[in-house]
Amino acid sequence: MQTFQRRRALLAAAVGAALALAFVAGPARAQDSYPAKPIRIVVPYPAGGFNDTLGRLVANKLSAAWKQPVIVDNKPGGGTVIGTQAAATAPADGYTLLVVQFPFAANPWLYKSLPYDSAKAFAPVVLAGRSPMLIVSHAAGPLRTLGDVLAAAKAKPGALNYGSSGSGSSNHLAMALFESVSGTRMTQVPYKGSTPLLTDLAGGQVDLAVDLLPHALPFIQSGKVRALAIASTKRSPLMPELPTAAEAGVPGYEVSSWHGFVVPAGTPQPVIDKLNREMNAIFAMDDVKKVFAQQGVVPDGGTPAQFQRFIDSQMALWKKVVQDGRITAE
Repeated sequence: MQTFQRRRALLAAAVGAALALAFVAGPARAQDSYPAKPIRIVVPYPAGGFNDTLGRLVANKLSAAWKQPVIVDNKPGGGTVIGTQAAATAPADGYTLLVVQFPFAANPWLYKSLPYDSAKAFAPVVLAGRSPMLIVSHAAGPLRTLGDVLAAAKAKPGALNYGSSGSGSSNHLAMALFESVSGTRMTQVPYKGSTPLLTDLAGGQVDLAVDLLPHALPFIQSGKVRALAIASTKRSPLMPELPTAAEAGVPGYEVSSWHGFVVPAGTPQPVIDKLNREMNAIFAMDDVKKVFAQQGVVPDGGTPAQFQRFIDSQMALWKKVVQDGRITAE
């Protein structure tokens, strides 16, 4: 009887050890065998623009490093909802990635309902980079400093107007945040994109705008648009003479366009970690940093957990701005 019991105990121990080994080896195999087939990067924007450039840069680098095809799948429309839904419903196996930007954190509050839950449908991979926004004015107008803007806006609330790329757009929300932080009130004039907005700003049809440096720079260089401040805690190396919003009189005003990668929730963590390590290496490459700089984007990087905290902070920020301003998407 004792011999039987000893054999039974030894058998149980062996089974337990095998299960433990399988448990440990499972994630390792998931990482070691990945990728074993082509990867798809969903870009919820049309071809052209930095989000598309980012997707293609990473696709080329991943393909070269891992010897597997990496395909960019542009799915624009619906304020990024169409492409985001396509990624949300993809298998959680690491073979579908999604490029995310500012709307990823703002859309849950701008739309009454979405066909996915942004907070639960995705897992973070990495924050690729950020591009601070500029506060700009009509060069021939009276608003020569941010102090002039504050004085004019407080003297006659609602009299100043600002252009946006449409209700709920990033530059609309950026200006709504400016109003909240500075205690001012101005009037929005929506346009269908940055180019017509900045064209009218250059012509004096609107007083102000907040937009990305690459969008505004040609108009600034033409002498028809004046840069007043950068919405960042640090000055930009691309325009080192331009003061930050805090230096110009609006402390606490910081807003940027940001770009990153997520995968469907449930993707194995070892696969996410492998993607994260490779992408961090990509963002440190000199040729990649050069492309980022040309687009006014500062490379970021970091861990999935850091990106998750960043997304959470962005969602909390834009929830407040949208709800306080009763803003809806067009």
